[in-house]
Amino acid sequence: MSELNEQELVRRQSLQTMREMGIDPYPAAEYVVTAYSTEIKEKVENGEWKVEDVAEEELQQVSIAGRLMSRRIMGKASFIEIQDSKGRIQVYVSRDDINTDAQPEMYNTVFKKLLDIGDFIGIKGFVFKTQTGAISVHAKEMTVLAKSLKVLPIVKYKDGVAYDKFDDPELRYRQRYVDLVVNEGVKDTFLKRATILRTLRQVLDEAGYTEVETPTLQSIAGGASARPFITHFNALDIDMYMRIATELYLKRLIVGGFEGVYEIGKNFRNEGMDRTHNPEFTCMELYVQYKDYNWMMSFTEQLLEKICIAVNGTAESVIDGNVISFKAPYRRLPILDAIKEKTGYDLDGKTEEEIREICKALHLEIEPSWGKGKMIDEIFGEFCEGTFIQPTFITDYPVEMSPLTKMHRSKKGLTERFELMVNGKELANAYSELNDPIDQYERFKEQMRLADKGDDEAMIIDHDFMRALEYGMPPTSGIGIGIDRLVMFMTGKNTIQEVLLFPQMRKEQ
Repeated sequence: MSELNEQELVRRQSLQTMREMGIDPYPAAEYVVTAYSTEIKEKVENGEWKVEDVAEEELQQVSIAGRLMSRRIMGKASFIEIQDSKGRIQVYVSRDDINTDAQPEMYNTVFKKLLDIGDFIGIKGFVFKTQTGAISVHAKEMTVLAKSLKVLPIVKYKDGVAYDKFDDPELRYRQRYVDLVVNEGVKDTFLKRATILRTLRQVLDEAGYTEVETPTLQSIAGGASARPFITHFNALDIDMYMRIATELYLKRLIVGGFEGVYEIGKNFRNEGMDRTHNPEFTCMELYVQYKDYNWMMSFTEQLLEKICIAVNGTAESVIDGNVISFKAPYRRLPILDAIKEKTGYDLDGKTEEEIREICKALHLEIEPSWGKGKMIDEIFGEFCEGTFIQPTFITDYPVEMSPLTKMHRSKKGLTERFELMVNGKELANAYSELNDPIDQYERFKEQMRLADKGDDEAMIIDHDFMRALEYGMPPTSGIGIGIDRLVMFMTGKNTIQEVLLFPQMRKEQ
């Protein structure tokens, strides 16, 4: 434990004094809460609870609890502010009300001297309005519920200047528990995240699809092109991978006879961190039999529109100053057309060497191990991706970029795949799923060729998945949606750390 500062030492002494007075600063018994700050204000404002021209015994009795966030001591009476899980409310505290025969020093000693900002207390009393019209609770009884031993960084204002702001990003993310207490609006972001997940599940469940769970530890890191985390399974004495995607296990369940399955869970990719990437991230993957990528585009539009309305009350969200409309339908644009539109180069039918020369002409740094798919992806990422602000389906990717995707029914060399771009970033990736086991095996072999050339993100052949495909998988469409980015877009946040309760951080010094 680090060395204690003066204020922390004082708080520990107050803790000890409370115990010597017979007050348990961390009581075990249940404290019954009958009302919350927002509920009290709403019921007074809508006239459900009367606070004027009413005798005291007829006023609404409540029991509230929360953190002590401020106080103004005025001799025998004081005003404090309590912060509960919903918001804040003012409380009037009088010496003559909270002193009892059992605790005659509750006001002068406990309340005025031993309680500190950040302590949890319980208040029982009645609801009233002050002379200035502030909805408040008149305390008739006070209970200490938990003593805070560290000082909260409460913002103070003097001459229009704010002091003690808790706004350093690294501190906020590392000590999210403090961030949630002292910074307004932070909790609201995560309440909206919960609404997004709840709405997502509701839409998928109402469509008749089944939520499932698949292994996080996998013997083969499949279902995506990414560098995995490696761990060791002691009981089996084998190395395992933290999953990079749920795709191949969910497809096994389609083989097994499920109509539609989805999973919302963590994936892990041992790659870089920046404003829009976290190595540990939440993804929703959905697979539905007898559907294709055209159906999935329509379903996705409707899904995102419903989520946006549930979160924001409208189909629009403001991101980086851009008003983004999630109202269906969205633009659909083939990837090679997008590249031609933005760079002037037509990559249709070009060989690997021709595309390599185009990359050089575009002054892109490329690796010798890269195949056509990786180079096309690099061109799109550099010149196209960031230009699509409104939701846009980028469709019909070359086969080299899509080893798990069905060949396009009418365009040679292309696949039935789309990625959804929003505010210049990928939000979703979807296919008409490849269900031809012979074609799939050849695609895996091509991935192994790329791995031999040094591509550490190339896929490994999953022989058990191949065996499942050989039993027969019906025509299927699948999609993966990055939940963290979805929350960013729906809440208007421009860094992924703002929508993760506990983002990955460098080791604390």
